[in-house]
Amino acid sequence: MSQWTASVGAQQLARLLDAQGGDGAVTPLGGRRVPAYRSLADRIRLLVLEGRVPVAARLPAERELAAALSVSRTTVAAAYEALRGEGFLESRRGAGSWTAVPAGSPLPSRALDPLPPDATGSMIDLGCAALTAPEPWLTHAFRGALEQLPPYAHTHGDYPAGLPALRQALADRYTARGVPTMPEQIMVTTGAMGAVGAICRLLAGRGERVAVESPSYANVLQLMREAGARLVPVGMADRLAGWDLPAWRQVLRDAAPRLAYVIADFHNPTGSLAPEGQRRELVEAARAAGTVLVADETMADLVLEPGLEMPRPVCAFDPAGSTVVTVGSASKSFWAGLRIGWVRAAPEVIRSLVAARPYADLGTPVLEQLAVAWLLDGGGWDAAVAVRRDEVRVSRDAVVDALERRLPDWEFGVPRGGLTLWVRTGGLSGSRIAQVGERLGVRVPSGPRFGVDGAFEGYVRLPFTVAAPVADEAVARLAEAARLVATGAPVAVDAPRTFVA
Repeated sequence: MSQWTASVGAQQLARLLDAQGGDGAVTPLGGRRVPAYRSLADRIRLLVLEGRVPVAARLPAERELAAALSVSRTTVAAAYEALRGEGFLESRRGAGSWTAVPAGSPLPSRALDPLPPDATGSMIDLGCAALTAPEPWLTHAFRGALEQLPPYAHTHGDYPAGLPALRQALADRYTARGVPTMPEQIMVTTGAMGAVGAICRLLAGRGERVAVESPSYANVLQLMREAGARLVPVGMADRLAGWDLPAWRQVLRDAAPRLAYVIADFHNPTGSLAPEGQRRELVEAARAAGTVLVADETMADLVLEPGLEMPRPVCAFDPAGSTVVTVGSASKSFWAGLRIGWVRAAPEVIRSLVAARPYADLGTPVLEQLAVAWLLDGGGWDAAVAVRRDEVRVSRDAVVDALERRLPDWEFGVPRGGLTLWVRTGGLSGSRIAQVGERLGVRVPSGPRFGVDGAFEGYVRLPFTVAAPVADEAVARLAEAARLVATGAPVAVDAPRTFVA
């Protein structure tokens, strides 16, 4: 790492250290009293590993941090020196010191790949947060789409902005949510990933800084890496409390990213729901910094707590449409096989996206667009989503119950919606648990997939997308994987396990 991409102020770092608990002086550990500098170094290292302080973030000068913590400068200097020796800090005269991960640490090398359907007999796949198709609504939707197809079959079939009927239906849904929207503000895409990819190609050239939550959705992080973006991670707030606004303000001010990508509604992977006040403040901060805020709403329909009043959409705080670009999708709330996503933005942004689209793909399949339009226009979208919520709520509770019984040392917060649980693995390596778990017949993604440059080694993501009996068996296999990792015992698998719900 040759340079820092963000910075952490002395007061901000002191606040993060204070949130960990401890006094920053001496810490009992196994009956021994740890020197103050060692305690401070350990706590900073933990902040890096958990993504609360990003990798490649410039740390405050020794004198500034000493004053903020009310400790001696010698203590801070010794802590920094210990971190440098362990590979968690790099320094250069005149440039300061910035966080790092030791050489050889596992870094996320790819995103989340779906498991082939023919492997599901021997493997419980918790790798992808996706659900099976809802019936009978899927069948009804395609029957309705086939009835409406003949007029479109007499055209060339390329609609770079999307079918007018679907653009109108999506605009109407935003208007019903309190955000007046015209069809000219909508572009239909091939899934949410197609939407994010188009936005990045248009608005963030190679080498541009893009601020992202830490952790964030693994596939989008990988997309941005491959597009040449310089990712600037911003830690999430603790205990499903949404965004860390002071950290966001500092990154937007200091790094001046061209784009910022956020998931306000049941964040993937943590499940947090950003309060309305945070949404307003982040939009204001992005507008002041000249940063385009990409708000991913793919989980927004999956409200699992009855009576939960959802905050207004992020785009509601940007009436002019100059700051917020919204991404939506049918994949999570209905079925990923439809591959229908969309962008909501100012008309001039949509026109630019449409003009650039022929160089990536000419459009989204017509039949799938007609199916989604049929559902949204009274064909059963709301009824299907209501059933989906009930199914997911049962699955979430089953996963939570199994974890509490079989892995009581693992820590997590229970989200009020979405599809994912972000789990701290009791001090064990999430990468090792994922590796051993796959040999035992359960597939989960480890924490570093969702971070930037090696953070979150002590986490795994567990989607609640399987039935209760499968959830219990999956956690049983994870518990066995955790036992093997903790003891260092070899993994003995005589034959592929099978499990039928």
